[in-house]
Amino acid sequence: MAFDNIKNSVNKFLDGFDENRFTVMPGLRGVGKSTLLLQTYEYLVSRGVDKNRILYVPADELKTLNESNFFDLINVFVEDIHHKYPATLDEELFLLIDEAQEDSNWSKTGKIIHDQSKKIFMIFTGSNALDFELNLNSVRRTSFERIYPMNFQEYLNLKYDISIPPISEDIMNIFLTGNVESASKKETEVMFLTSSIQKPLKCEFKYFLSYGGFPLNLNLDEVTTHRRIFEVVRRVIEKDIRHYKSFKEDTENVLFNILSFLSTQKPGGISVNSLSKNIGASRGSIINLLDVLEKTHLIFHINPYGDAGKMIRTPKKYYFLSPCINASINFTLGKHTPNDNAYLGVLAETLVASSFFRLNKTISKPNGIFTPTQKRMADFIITTFEGDNVAVEVGIGKKGDSQVKKTMNKYNCQRGVVVSSATNLIKKEDEIIFLPLTTFSLM
Repeated sequence: MAFDNIKNSVNKFLDGFDENRFTVMPGLRGVGKSTLLLQTYEYLVSRGVDKNRILYVPADELKTLNESNFFDLINVFVEDIHHKYPATLDEELFLLIDEAQEDSNWSKTGKIIHDQSKKIFMIFTGSNALDFELNLNSVRRTSFERIYPMNFQEYLNLKYDISIPPISEDIMNIFLTGNVESASKKETEVMFLTSSIQKPLKCEFKYFLSYGGFPLNLNLDEVTTHRRIFEVVRRVIEKDIRHYKSFKEDTENVLFNILSFLSTQKPGGISVNSLSKNIGASRGSIINLLDVLEKTHLIFHINPYGDAGKMIRTPKKYYFLSPCINASINFTLGKHTPNDNAYLGVLAETLVASSFFRLNKTISKPNGIFTPTQKRMADFIITTFEGDNVAVEVGIGKKGDSQVKKTMNKYNCQRGVVVSSATNLIKKEDEIIFLPLTTFSLM
């Protein structure tokens, strides 16, 4: 999806439209931002753009050169190589800057170049998502393309070279409209395409839950994968957050404790007061640090369903951006139990929550994601632009529809969806749809 959006912006720019010519791509380390830049480079060449008109810069390497910065480098590229000034350019140039946060003035440089010339197309990636989010106002002329961990379809494509036809919109329509026909037809095709895998698709999916969110880990063993992902978490806390703000000496420990607490709990509303008591930090510090962790893209929250007052009074639910982050923290704590259904259920709920979150942020579908405030209800309530409410229950193993029915009655939901590992094919019974977890995860 991200690469399609980039290609669309490139095509419009080459066709003379200069509105979306500065894209920033924040995302956690290892989610594939550098690969996207290289794909963009190859796409530009395939479109007939001369390689001399493309500047690709891994900024972490640029940092090794004394006194070097983006602004000087770009000026050398424009003035010394193309013998022009930005304002006098008569041909399109392309700047692909990887790990832009290595230059503390990246956003200022991007803004200046953007204002100087309509003939320069820029993409800046950054592993310090916190830095990018905080610079959002200063780069408001940009197009933000946040990069997320892989879904199951991307995982199958990279690991097994299985090209699954576009199915995300068809699966989303199950939730938005209740229509299952199109997704059912493509589900059959997916089963045929994945039959070449030497083990059942459900087994591959189970592996994906714990290990498959980051493309750089595809060919690593389980232990190395967990260590690599936890290293991402560690660097976010010890490097990115420290770069953002000077905290007290014990703040890093508090951050690790918050993440450890979240990873070892079944998803549920987390009271700030309860978290403060368990972590041993002040309520104000907890609120501040949760906000910082969300800006790093490690976690996100889902609000309770209801009016503004209920949202304020009822604790939020916090989730990790990928279930493999959750699993890796648990592995480090010695609590990773991949054969336990209750544990896998937590990872599955995290996957569903993160999928809805990603789609809401990228295509604004669903319109809203909430959690019921009553006990023994479904896991989620999603809303549509048409005003429908949809109850969603997630589970590993056999999952009935009682909680979905209760949620539909209590919250006036037009339909319900049970996402379960026990379901083999999409089926619809009245206003309740049963959706396999493997199929959902292709969305």
